[in-house]
Amino acid sequence: MAVVAGAWRKSIGVGRRALGLDVPASEHTVAVLHTTETDAPGLDARETAQFGRIRLLGATGSVLMAISALGVAAQPVLQNPVSGVRVIGVFARWQTSSLALCMIGTVFVVMAWLLLGRFAVGGLGGSPVHRLSRSQLDRTLLLWIIPLSIAPPLFSNDVYSYLAQSEIAARGLDPYEVGPATGLGLHNVLTYNVPNIWRDTPAPYGPLFLWIGRGIAHLTGDNIILGVWAHRLLAMAGVALIVWALPRLSRRCGVAPVSALWLGAANPLVLFHLVAGVHNDALMLGLMLAGMEFCLRALDTARSPGFGGFDQHGWALLIFGTVVITLSSSVKLTSIIALGFVGMALARRWGGGIRRILAAAAVLGAIALVATLLVSYASGLGFGWTHTLGVAGAVRSWMSIPTAIGIITGFGGVLLGLGDHTTALLSITRPIAGAVAAFITVRMLIATWTGRLHPVGAMGVSLAAIVLLFPVVQPWYLLWAIVPLAAWATTPAFRVPAVIFSAVVSVMLMPRGADFGVFQIIEAAVAVVVVSLGFIAVTRNLLPWRNPAGVSAPSQPGPAYGVSS
Repeated sequence: MAVVAGAWRKSIGVGRRALGLDVPASEHTVAVLHTTETDAPGLDARETAQFGRIRLLGATGSVLMAISALGVAAQPVLQNPVSGVRVIGVFARWQTSSLALCMIGTVFVVMAWLLLGRFAVGGLGGSPVHRLSRSQLDRTLLLWIIPLSIAPPLFSNDVYSYLAQSEIAARGLDPYEVGPATGLGLHNVLTYNVPNIWRDTPAPYGPLFLWIGRGIAHLTGDNIILGVWAHRLLAMAGVALIVWALPRLSRRCGVAPVSALWLGAANPLVLFHLVAGVHNDALMLGLMLAGMEFCLRALDTARSPGFGGFDQHGWALLIFGTVVITLSSSVKLTSIIALGFVGMALARRWGGGIRRILAAAAVLGAIALVATLLVSYASGLGFGWTHTLGVAGAVRSWMSIPTAIGIITGFGGVLLGLGDHTTALLSITRPIAGAVAAFITVRMLIATWTGRLHPVGAMGVSLAAIVLLFPVVQPWYLLWAIVPLAAWATTPAFRVPAVIFSAVVSVMLMPRGADFGVFQIIEAAVAVVVVSLGFIAVTRNLLPWRNPAGVSAPSQPGPAYGVSS
């Protein structure tokens, strides 16, 4: 009996540790957020047929969005190529119908993405019995992207600000000192398309992005359509870098590349906001992840601990990766945080200790400083961008936790007759949130240094804290955390919230903001609900809406995974 009882207690302990319920506090984050994924066989004949229908569903939704964009997208005020054109121009006159068509397409893409998850990660957490291949996912992603890549900009007017700020730089003015209204004039064709809130605002972007934008301005001039196409190609290059780097990083973390690509690259937020919305976050994320991969490759070449552990090839990889990450921060500064986690992993590879941290910081800091100086001076834009980083703070974002708390508390004060103290409350909540984000980041850096967390995972957790506690959070900012975490975090503790946030936020936003009447939105929403429910009812036996046994059913989670750097 004693032997049986001992064996039982041992089995319970192993099970609790596998589920992350009985691990030291320092390792709890690893156990909760990560389990190693194993390989799975390809789809069988029935699943392949279902997969083909899912791919067609997403492509149909993408085409519907592209067609409706002719009427409800962020079309330019001037130089609108479809204005007054027969047949095509009718979408702009049928506002409610076009809105409903776009929303239906949006829901179709989101549903297709969720169904595709059956064959990528199982339910929302476990590994599937059968998994689609990398080539199947790549072709699906390309099929869904193509219609959105040729459609007018959706969900955002930011690309028109890019064009105006780039033209200011092309004219030899300082885009960090003047906004479009001052630099180009109120009656300039590019200024007309910039939202009113940003017409007097200097550029908040790094010198690399405006340097590239200045080249685009020289090529396209005042031609808005060509300018939008050029910036979309830039965003597509960023997405291509994400697709290249994400599976390589995921293999380092024991995550199936298809799972990482499904959540990180095929995510509707990527399709809608990086591709269709033409946001420069695509370039920032692509460069950051690619640079991270090259730096980790350099660490793999270290033959022995200590400063001299790298050969010539290893040093070349480390320098190149550091430069690439620095270039990403010259698009948006946030990505510079990746160098901190590379530095901690490098210090650990060199043997740990405070002196190793200082040595790694000196090496990476020197490389980053030289690269930043080179870009700033070669572009002629200098360091004015360091003074405009807080420009976006003028917007009160409902997705930002400290901003939401400040606004709700301020509104409560108004209801109680205490007056509107929202601004004062924001000046309190935002610094506190910043301090909390800094604390979490420091803790993640230490976890990387001690080897308790893989640098990719620790960086993702840190970026998640920064995004959620940032004064301003736009929907595509969520990708700063979701994309790197997709390469590391595998359990439902991360995947379920990430999938829910991605799906809900993707269907909540209007194609061009808040330019529609309430009744238009309600009528379109009713049409979306009717069509979606009808579609589910018709396809209930054709698509894997349920999770029957044997069709990508989740397996038991694997052991806790902690990768030393």
